[in-house]
Amino acid sequence: MPMLTIRTNRFWSVIACAVAVLSACTSPAPRTTTTAQAATSWAARYGEYYERTWGVEIVGVRRVSSGYMLEFRYRVLDPEKAKPLTDKTVRPYLHDEASGVTLSVPALEKVGEVRQTATPQADRSYYMLFGNPGQIVKPGNRVSVVIGKFRADGIIVR
Repeated sequence: MPMLTIRTNRFWSVIACAVAVLSACTSPAPRTTTTAQAATSWAARYGEYYERTWGVEIVGVRRVSSGYMLEFRYRVLDPEKAKPLTDKTVRPYLHDEASGVTLSVPALEKVGEVRQTATPQADRSYYMLFGNPGQIVKPGNRVSVVIGKFRADGIIVR
């Protein structure tokens, strides 16, 4: 009889270990949000405000030129409301919340500022580039883009 009890106890111990291992494998993994998911979430939350107020859909901010430049891209929905974004007299800047640094649009000697200043047209995308010396602004950082009275806060860099 004691031999049967030992085998039974061993059987249930093995079953308990197997259940513990399987439950650990099937438990949901901790939620991690990628930069792209966070940027999409930002657009879903705040996009409607910019569409109604400024007539633009903000596509986002992404690193270009090996991270030494940041591209702010937007699509014009209402050209009349979007005119302030292409005003040549206003100096746009980008502010990084993590480092506190403020970046500007570089002006090249023969080309001028690296931004589009043509009269906005509906359903067209526009961009402006901001210098990112030393790659200070990293993917996942939150930035604010300011162009005159226009201000877009909390945009996540891709």
